[in-house]
Amino acid sequence: MKTYRQFKIFTNPLITDELCGYFWQLDIDGINETDAGIIVFAGEDKNVTIGEIEELLQHLKSENLISSYSVVEESLQDKNWNEEYEKNVRVIEVTDRVVIKPSFKEYSSKPEQLIITIDPKMSFGTGEHATTRMMLQLIEKYAEPAAKVLDVGSGTAVLGIGAVMLGAGSALCIDNDEWCSLNGSENAKANKLEERVEIRLAEIADVEERDFDLIVANINKHILIDIAGEIKSRIKKTGTLILSGLLISDESEIESDYSALGFYKIEVRTMDEWCALVFKLK
Repeated sequence: MKTYRQFKIFTNPLITDELCGYFWQLDIDGINETDAGIIVFAGEDKNVTIGEIEELLQHLKSENLISSYSVVEESLQDKNWNEEYEKNVRVIEVTDRVVIKPSFKEYSSKPEQLIITIDPKMSFGTGEHATTRMMLQLIEKYAEPAAKVLDVGSGTAVLGIGAVMLGAGSALCIDNDEWCSLNGSENAKANKLEERVEIRLAEIADVEERDFDLIVANINKHILIDIAGEIKSRIKKTGTLILSGLLISDESEIESDYSALGFYKIEVRTMDEWCALVFKLK
């Protein structure tokens, strides 16, 4: 019987979405998320080593994204990985109105609820993470009817899909990862929004469109700082910007950098050790 290695990875703080994003760069077979950390699976034909994993974790530590980490390697027999994956994905009630549901889970919805169908596969944005939930809560508050939305680093495209279901006119969801682009397209189709949610394999610098009413970005601090100018050049003067993927300790630095470009903060929301910020242009 085929054997697998599993690497149980624990970090402080637990930054699930970022960890998954980094570890999918390695030669692995799958990732499961748990309440305590993540589990990376690699078959006997894969070349990933505990040294490579620790090197990535050390990089995250040097970037001040985590303060500490530990890795435990174990061997185990083959199993049904799709079944294991499905066990660990659940229905998320983001607000009284917004629910994220994988296609393979049953859920009895209330008449006023919006059900966003998301099958994450190798992309990120399942609703499990605090930053995704905060972003959707703020999109529910700030998305205006018929708004033109840009979702930067879209992953599963849950934010763009959610924005349109909440009344926005259209959403352009961009990600520089091909798996995310494919998964985003699948999720747009699953929600019957292919005509209003465009999925594009791109960086924000590649986006020629301007005058977005709402720009959302749930990515790490360093990228948000790097692309601040690109964001400003694409947002309407009366537009709204919602940012997350940020630790509470990142708030002052992000506010300082974006204030220098003419943005001012109108709201901050926190959950666990994470925060989400809402900006307008002066």
